Amino acid sequence: MVRLFAVALITIAGVVRADPASAPGEPPAGEPVAANEIASTSAEVFVYPAQGQSDKQLDRDRYECHKWSVTQSGHDPSAQAQPAAYQPTPVVRLPPRGIDTVAGVISGAFTGAVLAGPYDTSEGAMIGAIAGGIMGAITESARRKEAGQINAHQGAQSQAGRARLETAVSNYRRAISACLEGRGYTVK
Repeated sequence: MVRLFAVALITIAGVVRADPASAPGEPPAGEPVAANEIASTSAEVFVYPAQGQSDKQLDRDRYECHKWSVTQSGHDPSAQAQPAAYQPTPVVRLPPRGIDTVAGVISGAFTGAVLAGPYDTSEGAMIGAIAGGIMGAITESARRKEAGQINAHQGAQSQAGRARLETAVSNYRRAISACLEGRGYTVK
Protein backbone atom coordinates (compact mmCIF):
# COMPACT_ATOMS: atom_id res chain seq x y z
CA MET A 1 0.00 0.00 0.00
CA VAL A 2 2.77 2.44 0.93
CA ARG A 3 4.66 1.49 -2.24
CA LEU A 4 1.57 2.18 -4.32
CA PHE A 5 1.27 5.62 -2.76
CA ALA A 6 4.97 6.35 -3.36
CA VAL A 7 4.68 5.26 -7.00
CA ALA A 8 1.61 7.50 -7.36
CA LEU A 9 3.43 10.53 -5.99
CA ILE A 10 6.43 9.94 -8.24
CA THR A 11 4.14 9.57 -11.26
CA ILE A 12 2.24 12.75 -10.44
CA ALA A 13 5.47 14.67 -9.87
CA GLY A 14 6.77 13.43 -13.22
CA VAL A 15 3.65 14.60 -15.04
CA VAL A 16 3.83 18.02 -13.38
CA ARG A 17 7.57 18.42 -14.12
CA ALA A 18 7.09 17.32 -17.74
CA ASP A 19 4.75 20.25 -18.35
CA PRO A 20 6.38 21.95 -21.39
CA ALA A 21 4.11 24.99 -21.32
CA SER A 22 5.40 26.40 -18.05
CA ALA A 23 8.73 28.07 -17.75
CA PRO A 24 10.96 28.00 -14.69
CA GLY A 25 11.01 31.16 -12.65
CA GLU A 26 7.47 32.29 -13.49
CA PRO A 27 6.30 35.45 -11.71
CA PRO A 28 3.80 35.10 -8.87
CA ALA A 29 0.23 34.25 -9.79
CA GLY A 30 -2.46 36.85 -10.21
CA GLU A 31 -0.23 39.73 -11.32
CA PRO A 32 -1.56 41.52 -14.39
CA VAL A 33 0.97 41.69 -17.17
CA ALA A 34 0.74 43.77 -20.31
CA ALA A 35 1.32 41.70 -23.45
CA ASN A 36 3.98 43.55 -25.35
CA GLU A 37 3.55 47.10 -24.13
CA ILE A 38 3.37 49.64 -26.91
CA ALA A 39 6.31 51.96 -27.28
CA SER A 40 5.42 55.60 -27.08
CA THR A 41 4.98 56.93 -30.57
CA SER A 42 4.75 60.67 -30.79
CA ALA A 43 3.68 62.63 -33.82
CA GLU A 44 4.82 65.87 -32.19
CA VAL A 45 6.85 68.24 -34.32
CA PHE A 46 8.49 71.50 -33.33
CA VAL A 47 7.84 74.37 -35.71
CA TYR A 48 9.78 77.64 -35.89
CA PRO A 49 8.85 80.58 -38.12
CA ALA A 50 11.71 81.05 -40.60
CA GLN A 51 10.22 84.00 -42.49
CA GLY A 52 8.79 86.11 -39.68
CA GLN A 53 5.30 84.54 -39.67
CA SER A 54 2.97 85.67 -36.87
CA ASP A 55 1.60 83.34 -34.21
CA LYS A 56 -1.84 83.60 -35.83
CA GLN A 57 -0.38 82.62 -39.22
CA LEU A 58 1.54 79.74 -37.58
CA ASP A 59 -1.64 78.43 -35.96
CA ARG A 60 -3.56 78.59 -39.24
CA ASP A 61 -0.76 76.94 -41.23
CA ARG A 62 -0.28 74.26 -38.62
CA TYR A 63 -4.02 73.48 -38.62
CA GLU A 64 -4.21 73.30 -42.41
CA CYS A 65 -1.08 71.15 -42.60
CA HIS A 66 -2.46 68.89 -39.87
CA LYS A 67 -5.69 68.31 -41.84
CA TRP A 68 -3.73 67.62 -45.02
CA SER A 69 -1.32 65.27 -43.20
CA VAL A 70 -4.19 63.27 -41.70
CA THR A 71 -5.67 62.70 -45.17
CA GLN A 72 -2.25 61.78 -46.57
CA SER A 73 -1.17 59.40 -43.79
CA GLY A 74 -4.48 58.08 -42.50
CA HIS A 75 -3.32 58.84 -38.95
CA ASP A 76 -4.79 61.50 -36.68
CA PRO A 77 -2.66 62.01 -33.57
CA SER A 78 -5.31 64.32 -32.09
CA ALA A 79 -7.86 61.47 -31.95
CA GLN A 80 -8.99 60.63 -28.40
CA ALA A 81 -7.65 57.09 -28.10
CA GLN A 82 -5.75 54.55 -30.09
CA PRO A 83 -7.79 51.92 -31.92
CA ALA A 84 -8.31 48.71 -29.94
CA ALA A 85 -5.94 46.79 -32.21
CA TYR A 86 -3.05 48.95 -30.99
CA GLN A 87 -3.78 48.78 -27.27
CA PRO A 88 -1.97 46.26 -25.07
CA THR A 89 -4.01 43.33 -23.83
CA PRO A 90 -3.72 42.70 -20.10
CA VAL A 91 -2.93 39.09 -19.32
CA VAL A 92 -3.35 37.51 -15.91
CA ARG A 93 -0.90 34.78 -14.98
CA LEU A 94 -2.03 31.25 -14.26
CA PRO A 95 -2.18 29.95 -10.69
CA PRO A 96 1.06 28.53 -9.28
CA ARG A 97 2.22 25.20 -10.65
CA GLY A 98 0.75 22.15 -8.99
CA ILE A 99 -2.56 23.64 -7.82
CA ASP A 100 -4.65 21.50 -10.19
CA THR A 101 -2.63 18.42 -9.26
CA VAL A 102 -3.13 18.98 -5.53
CA ALA A 103 -6.83 19.64 -6.05
CA GLY A 104 -7.07 16.45 -8.10
CA VAL A 105 -5.32 14.42 -5.39
CA ILE A 106 -7.60 15.76 -2.65
CA SER A 107 -10.85 15.39 -4.56
CA GLY A 108 -9.79 11.98 -5.92
CA ALA A 109 -8.91 10.72 -2.43
CA PHE A 110 -12.23 11.89 -1.02
CA THR A 111 -14.23 10.44 -3.91
CA GLY A 112 -12.31 7.17 -3.80
CA ALA A 113 -12.87 6.81 -0.05
CA VAL A 114 -16.59 7.46 -0.39
CA LEU A 115 -17.05 5.07 -3.31
CA ALA A 116 -14.92 2.28 -1.82
CA GLY A 117 -17.28 1.60 1.05
CA PRO A 118 -16.70 1.34 4.78
CA TYR A 119 -14.13 -1.49 4.67
CA ASP A 120 -11.83 -0.32 1.88
CA THR A 121 -11.69 3.44 2.48
CA SER A 122 -7.90 3.67 2.62
CA GLU A 123 -7.41 1.72 -0.60
CA GLY A 124 -10.20 3.66 -2.28
CA ALA A 125 -8.66 6.93 -1.12
CA MET A 126 -5.26 5.85 -2.43
CA ILE A 127 -6.58 4.85 -5.84
CA GLY A 128 -8.72 8.00 -6.03
CA ALA A 129 -5.73 10.18 -5.07
CA ILE A 130 -3.61 8.62 -7.81
CA ALA A 131 -6.29 8.99 -10.46
CA GLY A 132 -7.22 12.51 -9.33
CA GLY A 133 -3.59 13.62 -9.23
CA ILE A 134 -2.89 12.36 -12.71
CA MET A 135 -6.05 14.01 -14.08
CA GLY A 136 -5.21 17.27 -12.30
CA ALA A 137 -1.68 17.26 -13.72
CA ILE A 138 -2.96 16.59 -17.23
CA THR A 139 -5.54 19.37 -16.90
CA GLU A 140 -2.94 21.82 -15.65
CA SER A 141 -0.56 20.95 -18.46
CA ALA A 142 -3.28 21.46 -21.08
CA ARG A 143 -4.34 24.79 -19.54
CA ARG A 144 -0.76 26.09 -19.47
CA LYS A 145 -0.19 25.02 -23.06
CA GLU A 146 -3.38 26.78 -24.20
CA ALA A 147 -2.46 29.93 -22.24
CA GLY A 148 0.97 29.93 -23.89
CA GLN A 149 -0.60 29.71 -27.34
CA ILE A 150 -3.05 32.52 -26.57
CA ASN A 151 -0.28 34.75 -25.23
CA ALA A 152 1.89 34.09 -28.27
CA HIS A 153 -0.99 34.92 -30.61
CA GLN A 154 -1.86 38.13 -28.74
CA GLY A 155 1.80 39.13 -28.66
CA ALA A 156 2.08 38.71 -32.42
CA GLN A 157 -1.09 40.76 -32.98
CA SER A 158 0.13 43.48 -30.64
CA GLN A 159 3.50 43.62 -32.38
CA ALA A 160 1.84 43.89 -35.80
CA GLY A 161 -0.46 46.65 -34.49
CA ARG A 162 2.50 48.52 -33.05
CA ALA A 163 4.34 48.32 -36.38
CA ARG A 164 1.30 49.70 -38.23
CA LEU A 165 0.96 52.52 -35.68
CA GLU A 166 4.65 53.44 -35.91
CA THR A 167 4.44 53.50 -39.71
CA ALA A 168 1.34 55.71 -39.63
CA VAL A 169 2.95 58.11 -37.14
CA SER A 170 6.11 58.28 -39.24
CA ASN A 171 4.06 59.01 -42.37
CA TYR A 172 2.11 61.73 -40.53
CA ARG A 173 5.30 63.39 -39.28
CA ARG A 174 6.82 63.35 -42.76
CA ALA A 175 3.65 64.82 -44.27
CA ILE A 176 3.23 67.63 -41.74
CA SER A 177 6.95 68.44 -41.90
CA ALA A 178 6.85 68.68 -45.69
CA CYS A 179 3.73 70.85 -45.60
CA LEU A 180 5.10 73.26 -42.99
CA GLU A 181 8.52 73.46 -44.63
CA GLY A 182 6.76 74.27 -47.90
CA ARG A 183 5.11 77.22 -46.14
CA GLY A 184 8.42 78.60 -44.91
CA TYR A 185 8.81 77.09 -41.45
CA THR A 186 11.71 75.22 -39.90
CA VAL A 187 10.53 71.87 -38.56
CA LYS A 188 12.39 69.69 -36.06
